[in-house]
Amino acid sequence: MTILAVSDDSPPVRIEHDSLGSQEVPADAYWGIHTARALINFPISRRTISDYPDLIRALARVKQASARANAKLGVLDSIKAQTIDDVCERIVAGKFHDQFVVGVIQGGAGTSTNMNTNEVIANAGLEQMNRPRGDYTALHPIDDVNRSQSTNDVYPTAIKLAMIWSVQRLRAEHAQLAAAFEIKGREFARVLKIGRTQLQDAVPMTLGQEFSGFATTLREDYDRLGEVLAWLSEVNLGATAIGTGITADPRYAEAVRGELEDLTGVRIVTAQDLVEATSDVGVFMTLSGTLKRAAVKLSKICNDLRLLSSGPQAGFAEIFLPARQAGSSIMPGKVNPVIPEVVNQVAFSVIGADATVTAAAEAGQLQLNAFEPVIAHSILQSLDWMTNACQTLRVNCIDGVQANLDHLSAQVASSVGVVTALTPYIGYSASAALAHTALTSNASIAELVVNNGLMTAEQVATLLSPERLSGFVPSETSETANRIQRSVT
Repeated sequence: MTILAVSDDSPPVRIEHDSLGSQEVPADAYWGIHTARALINFPISRRTISDYPDLIRALARVKQASARANAKLGVLDSIKAQTIDDVCERIVAGKFHDQFVVGVIQGGAGTSTNMNTNEVIANAGLEQMNRPRGDYTALHPIDDVNRSQSTNDVYPTAIKLAMIWSVQRLRAEHAQLAAAFEIKGREFARVLKIGRTQLQDAVPMTLGQEFSGFATTLREDYDRLGEVLAWLSEVNLGATAIGTGITADPRYAEAVRGELEDLTGVRIVTAQDLVEATSDVGVFMTLSGTLKRAAVKLSKICNDLRLLSSGPQAGFAEIFLPARQAGSSIMPGKVNPVIPEVVNQVAFSVIGADATVTAAAEAGQLQLNAFEPVIAHSILQSLDWMTNACQTLRVNCIDGVQANLDHLSAQVASSVGVVTALTPYIGYSASAALAHTALTSNASIAELVVNNGLMTAEQVATLLSPERLSGFVPSETSETANRIQRSVT
């Protein structure tokens, strides 16, 4: 390793060497020659792996667990192992993240990411040992930091660990969003409205039932996301290159598994067939598909929110969404449903990312899938965006939703849909005649029933109460309805 200045105006560089030759590296960089080559080779996404802090922390935990396991097995000097351990702990705490500079989309099945990690840890360790960066005779990125490892077991393990943390965060936000819908469900429990099928008027329900239904559909996806966590906890550490464990002590797989579990608090399981586990990316397809399901259902809810709030004068106008910003540069007073709209767009991205994951999973050959970088990027981005989408939908929209009470009451009163509730008492033919009259005259169904002598006002009020129209019928109300049916008959 040699440090020199290219010119008086240029920052100093150091020269590092690999099997391909020599390469200049900024003298103050913690990364080295392999990372430098990756920066030249992969100017693709303009996004670095440091954009996913969970991945950086996961890589550090894997390296830390490996150093501890190697020291216990006697294959790594204890001082070197402790130095690696210390640096990894600092990375987990947020240090050196700006040194993880390789592009998130890269060739080589993640090798550049693994080497960037090895080099940062090695050079930070050298600094801790009061040695110059690049002096790899004291602490080597591959011989020491990468001991008993390969990109092919480090990278997928770190991806899975990062995804576990990201899924846990998404589930927490998902649960809070479901709770917010449930709170609104209780708030709107007695607010009658007309349900719709195929965008046409159907039968009455409550706005509370609609919002509680949103909460239930979200909770279903919360459960499905939880099921994936167990599959993500199965790793191939110890597989090294293709699953045969070459260059690793036979005891290493179990040793590193236990260390990683202790460091993270996450249950870690070593795959039974390491060859299969190194080539198979099925769990990523499962997670991506589960994310897509959750995103599509969330987007459908946002579609409903936009419809229900449409107007406010010429649309459904059943609810008011919080006004978040001016909606037009030309139309004064216009306010758009920007929060549901942005969540819709997140869902579109998740759907596209799932297609990318599917294609990448299919394209792998033989003992390794070379396309795990784009799988990792696609899923980690989807997890981040979904988490943020759930939060902004809750905080900036659902918590402030209000019902348009007067408009809903008028709609229910004039809707022919309520006549369905009277059919068991006055018969289908009489109900159909009333519906036709109501449609042509815009008269209230309740008034028509009373005016035609079919029921008393009190009887109509009982049968058209929110409880009965929404399907929640207390026993005393049910008994009253039975008496009404006998008297009408």
